[in-house]
Amino acid sequence: MTRENDFLTLLDTHKGILHKISKMYMASPEDQQDLLQEIIYQLWKSYPTFSNQSKFSTWMYRVALNTAITFFKKEKRKPLTTPSFPENILSEESDTPSHELKLSLFYMAVQHLEKIEKALIFYHLENYTHKEISLQLGISEVNARVKLNRAKNKLKELIKNYGYEF
Repeated sequence: MTRENDFLTLLDTHKGILHKISKMYMASPEDQQDLLQEIIYQLWKSYPTFSNQSKFSTWMYRVALNTAITFFKKEKRKPLTTPSFPENILSEESDTPSHELKLSLFYMAVQHLEKIEKALIFYHLENYTHKEISLQLGISEVNARVKLNRAKNKLKELIKNYGYEF
């Protein structure tokens, strides 16, 4: 298999990572697609440096998150405005909101988090331990735990402001 085929196979296996990161860092589908393309470009450009000392997915997370943060800064995106919601989003739904509604609310709320909070939430969703998160972000394990709890609480508040109660 060629280097290009290896890369495409690995990329396809872990493409969910890229979609999650692009949704967490960019609000509009167009911006998400732009970021996704930039991440793939940076991964390909960096692929020769991947030395198999860690899992490909771990290396991919690092490159993708660093690219997302850099892309976000470089583009100097306009501040997000709160999307318009019905007075009570639950009144339009049954007692249990659909999975898509929950995901939509989640991603809208994530857009309002700071970049480090987004990274913490992302790693948490990927089932990283506090220790693994701390190593990835270069902070202490205690700091990772505290910041993650604060980010989760902030996320809950943001979603609550959209009319959904936990």
